[in-house]
Amino acid sequence: MTHAVAIDRVLTAVEAGRDELLAFTASLIRIPTVNPPGQYYRECAELIGERLSAWGMDVEFVEAQNRPEHTPEHPRVNVVGRIEGMALRPCIHLNGHFDVVPPGEGWRVDPFGGEVRDGRIYGRGASDMKSGLAAAAFAIEAIRRSGFSPSGSVEVSGTVDEESGGYAGVAHLCKAGYLTAQRTDYVIIPEPFGPERICIGHRGVYWFDVIAEGRVAHGSMPHLGRSAISDIGVLLYAIRSRLEPELASRVSVMPVVPEEARRPSINVNAVWGGQVSENQQSPCVADRCVVTFDRRFIPEESLDEVRREVAEVVAAVEQEEEGSSFRIEDRMSVLPTRAPEGSPLTSALSTAIRRVRGCEAELVASPGTYDQKHVSRIAGVDHCVAYGPGPLKEAHQPDESCAVDDLVTSAQVMALALLELVG
Repeated sequence: MTHAVAIDRVLTAVEAGRDELLAFTASLIRIPTVNPPGQYYRECAELIGERLSAWGMDVEFVEAQNRPEHTPEHPRVNVVGRIEGMALRPCIHLNGHFDVVPPGEGWRVDPFGGEVRDGRIYGRGASDMKSGLAAAAFAIEAIRRSGFSPSGSVEVSGTVDEESGGYAGVAHLCKAGYLTAQRTDYVIIPEPFGPERICIGHRGVYWFDVIAEGRVAHGSMPHLGRSAISDIGVLLYAIRSRLEPELASRVSVMPVVPEEARRPSINVNAVWGGQVSENQQSPCVADRCVVTFDRRFIPEESLDEVRREVAEVVAAVEQEEEGSSFRIEDRMSVLPTRAPEGSPLTSALSTAIRRVRGCEAELVASPGTYDQKHVSRIAGVDHCVAYGPGPLKEAHQPDESCAVDDLVTSAQVMALALLELVG
């Protein structure tokens, strides 16, 4: 059989299974795996496991027993499917998370209906990233239906908690040895970058709190106290007027999308302070205020430099505002990641995009982090990229959707890449 005939058979198998792939995607969307708190994880993992088993894969459920998030009410259950070929290596692993953020307000369709309308499937997770997970799994099945057996190993996993850091999901699989450089060569994460884009990495993140300590007093005599909220207000102005212009002057060579995200950024995620509750006011000067910052940084910046810049602004405000008191507490930090130049994985996907879409692949980088951080840092697998259907701009938005044609196309691209790497 010629290579061209093999390609045609795989592409035809995906197209013939269009309705089945769409139904599988809809069934995933209809399970409201909302995180937080982590609802219906077991039910979704079991649905995926049943489908993978029916498609001839060996299936294992992996619970994150050692994680504090894993509770009887909300168990953290991951699922892994595997097909072994004539050899254990090369091994390619396709991973998708099935947790979704809360639906929020503003929907014109049922966020968990999996409704198909005008060539698009709608629902929370339609873009981020249940469509991608379904397409990845079906790509493996299309190769089997075409009559091919892999020369190496092919795996697919559905994991939890990516939206809250992925520590009970992909990070747990990496630490438990399911994903490791000793057994895994390539990883594809079908995050929603669209059928013509390959995401080669992501920016870094530094989350931290700044806590201001004031002095409590009666609200009618604020001169006897010190408002921590007022001190935080001064700090926020300093961040905006001193640090933000400096960040705006830096531009990364990494192809981060959208274009504005090629520059580093700092965002105020939350502010809370004082003694006011939702139902009862307290006539007191706020003696404590906390602000949570989200600092995204580019590969040209080091984490040490990022921390130092923040600390310098905080120290300057504390010196200028006599009597103010601040301290910084780290929450989380993730270094930028990038797949190696000339990776066979990127090459295989690029070739597949050219054959299926008739265009050159666009190499991009993500403005935010995703589970590539764990694959790179914990598993030590550098050949990891994101490729999947759905528009990135619709992630976490009302009326989230994915074009059905893009769902099918992405499955075809991943199938052809698999065929080239382990076929």
